Amino acid sequence: MQIVVDTTVDGPGWRTSIYCAGCRHACPGCHNAETWPFDAGTTMSVDEIMEQLRATDGNITFSGGDPMYQAEAFTELARRIRDELHRTIWCYTGFTFEQVLADPVMSRMLPYLEVLVDGPFVAAQRSLDLLFRGSSNQRLIDVQRSLRENKVVEYEYNPYPTF
Repeated sequence: MQIVVDTTVDGPGWRTSIYCAGCRHACPGCHNAETWPFDAGTTMSVDEIMEQLRATDGNITFSGGDPMYQAEAFTELARRIRDELHRTIWCYTGFTFEQVLADPVMSRMLPYLEVLVDGPFVAAQRSLDLLFRGSSNQRLIDVQRSLRENKVVEYEYNPYPTF
């Protein structure tokens, strides 16, 4: 759909968010409903996206639509971001971590992600007080710790890190 540079709403710090087209979750109240059609936006190759990302600073967020519906391409993009740009990646999906982990295609993206914001948006659980997510059923998953510990570990955001 679009690439938004220097946003602060899709994860901590200044980020570049890549919004993809295509989502079958169709969550009532979704704030990105224009991204649901799979033919929305402009088709871009991984090379074209990487070219744009090289001109930016900050970490990366995948959103949508739902990047997991294009898991193969987003996995390749995530690998290249990590290997070539050395940036962290957050990914928003309407699937749960457990569903992603169980899927042989979607799960290939997990080794490249720092945080997975999982679960569908549920309007009845909407809250403006939640950090980086829209409804209380959604979780901020620390993907690497979850993979190491073989259980879901929620991300602990510290706006004031110590050095």
